[in-house]
Amino acid sequence: MLRKYETYTFSSAKFFADRGAEGVAQPLTERINPHSRPIVSYYFPKGVGEHHYGVSPTPSHICPRACAHDDARRSQERHPMKPHRLSLTNALVMGYGLDKQIHHIYNPRVATREELEVYHDPQYIDFLSKRDETKHLIDTFNCVEDCPIFADMFEFCKMYAGASLAGARKLSAGTTDTAINWSGGLHHAKRGEANGFCYINDAVLAILEMLKYHPRVLYIDIDIHHGDGVELAFYHSNRVMTVSFHKYTGDFFPGTGKLDDNGAGLGKYFCLNVPLLDGIDDDMYLTVFKTVIGDTVTHFQPTSIVLQCGADSLGLDRLGAFNLSIAAHGECVNYVRTFGVPLLVVGGGGYTVKNVSRCWAYETAVLVGADIPDTLPATIYDAYFADSGWKLHPPLTGRVDNQNSPASLQRITVSIREKLRYLGGAPSVMMREIPPGLEEWLAAEEATAEVEQDAEADASTRSRPLRRRAVPNEYYEGDDDVDGDEDVDGDDTPARRGTVRRTRGNSRRGGRRSSARSRPAVGGMKEDEEEPPEEAGGVPNVIASTSASAAQAQQVPRPSRSRRGNTRTRARPRAKDKEQQEDSPQTPVEEEQSMSISMELDVEA
Repeated sequence: MLRKYETYTFSSAKFFADRGAEGVAQPLTERINPHSRPIVSYYFPKGVGEHHYGVSPTPSHICPRACAHDDARRSQERHPMKPHRLSLTNALVMGYGLDKQIHHIYNPRVATREELEVYHDPQYIDFLSKRDETKHLIDTFNCVEDCPIFADMFEFCKMYAGASLAGARKLSAGTTDTAINWSGGLHHAKRGEANGFCYINDAVLAILEMLKYHPRVLYIDIDIHHGDGVELAFYHSNRVMTVSFHKYTGDFFPGTGKLDDNGAGLGKYFCLNVPLLDGIDDDMYLTVFKTVIGDTVTHFQPTSIVLQCGADSLGLDRLGAFNLSIAAHGECVNYVRTFGVPLLVVGGGGYTVKNVSRCWAYETAVLVGADIPDTLPATIYDAYFADSGWKLHPPLTGRVDNQNSPASLQRITVSIREKLRYLGGAPSVMMREIPPGLEEWLAAEEATAEVEQDAEADASTRSRPLRRRAVPNEYYEGDDDVDGDEDVDGDDTPARRGTVRRTRGNSRRGGRRSSARSRPAVGGMKEDEEEPPEEAGGVPNVIASTSASAAQAQQVPRPSRSRRGNTRTRARPRAKDKEQQEDSPQTPVEEEQSMSISMELDVEA
């Protein structure tokens, strides 16, 4: 009796292909200890591998040449981008038993329209969601040939974009150390148009999400095509550094990524490009990769990394021209993993389906730290791998001549090191979401900060109490003057207060001779004599002051050795000289000179 399930299988043979002596890899059975390794999260949107880049039939009212469009449709059915590769990758991951080595496996929700519009234009999102096949809109948004319109196109875009956003959120929350989304990495999409098989740039959306928490994000691209969409999005930013290893000849798609394309404005030298030629092998590629990435991490000091693992850089790729093996491609992933910073790993290009699935399954094992055998496990897709003997590492190298020389690669590394010297260290940034116009925002912030500083300075000046500054040799009278003169001659008139405040420093050092010495005595006026007071009106009475000075010179004796303020006068004249000066009468000429000098001193005072 033949059971119903035995009447049909997924291959021409019964159940699975008979491998004979090749054998079958047994899946891992040991489950990971949650605390023994870095936490790894694996994102696989259910049904993402069931989409197809075929073109829907073109209505006759758009173009009457239906036959020509039917030919185009048939050609687009052979489109090199095959989402089915994701189903093969997931089957190998589960077949090896890596699901037991992964901490978390998610079927993430799709991205919302608001999340997509964080980077993309609303008009472009409207076009993708409504699938308006009007010719002028198709040309406007570049949905021709490389980026055809197909069934459930917008749903497919929301799937892989939502997975990358979910991984970015987990990394920002600190609940995972490595997030894997092989359906993402479509790095050619622009803000308002599709490009290079890419409709939504999930890498840019994930980086913008990570910038809400991480100050600096490093984007590494090992796809054979230049990551022009991500570079363009952050071309003027110093918070995201993009490093792309790609083929560049000037006419190879997308035609960008020269060695001298290094960003602009704030992002100057934050975009690094490593242009390579056909046929580069494992040793050369790994040497350049480790040198450039090691120096970049040292100078930029990223707080998180996004790694785009386009598998079209492998040998024998349908659109590629390198000679990389799966082991060398995985070594690049392993080298980035050793830095120990939060890591988001996404897919990208890769157009030989069986090699892409092998590569990403092997790199999943590298990221979880598991060793897997070279023999592939038994899956429903065994027929894809029969020609290589069901091996994980088939020979892929040596099919293209190597046009790269050690001298040319050395010039590239030296040039990149010189550019890294201009960074001057990792930039310090404020912890806030990156705005659309970064340069205008920074200019406004600086202007606002200057205005606030000026306002604070004015406020502090107004609120500060006014205190009289103690200036040396300043003559004033006030409540703080405690150095008043005593009534020497016993007169009933109260003695005038001291003219200078005594400072604390001079009392310790015995007083320092002031540079502004007292004026020399002329005629009968002595050095330490006080000047006559002014009248109540504020205008000095010259005659009164002159007569008072002459009277004091003859009648008032000099006070004993007292120091006034912090000024020290000349030595006191001897008593004999003083007696001779008092006994000798003044001539009329001397009286006139004494009166004129006294008037000058009084006016200057």
